[in-house]
Amino acid sequence: MTRQGTRNAFAHDATVTMAPGGDADALGAAITVALCGHWEHDPPCPLAPHHTRAERTGDLVRLRTLFAVEPELENDARNRIGTALRSSRLVGPRGRTTSWQLETSEPGEVLEQESDHLQRLIAS
Repeated sequence: MTRQGTRNAFAHDATVTMAPGGDADALGAAITVALCGHWEHDPPCPLAPHHTRAERTGDLVRLRTLFAVEPELENDARNRIGTALRSSRLVGPRGRTTSWQLETSEPGEVLEQESDHLQRLIAS
């Protein structure tokens, strides 16, 4: 955890399985909808400035979400991330549905090499 002002920086790690052809970017969009109300919104993020990275290997997608939030709102942000991932689907902007199966979802450890990115999230 990194601290600056009233926000702290956190990480959340998850894995999902997704059929070939599924859009791994839909996972980040689902998290953004959960945290911000929609994947397209004016900055700043209303609850928690965040960034989600998805790395796909076959059917497995590893997600890492970095987010900045006041400590008393950490659980709310994590619950929203978990709910988004447990929803198992997202209808994208062109009406295409992407589905997945949540395998794991847990707090992650903030890494030293992420500190610059996290400082930008905290400041936004």
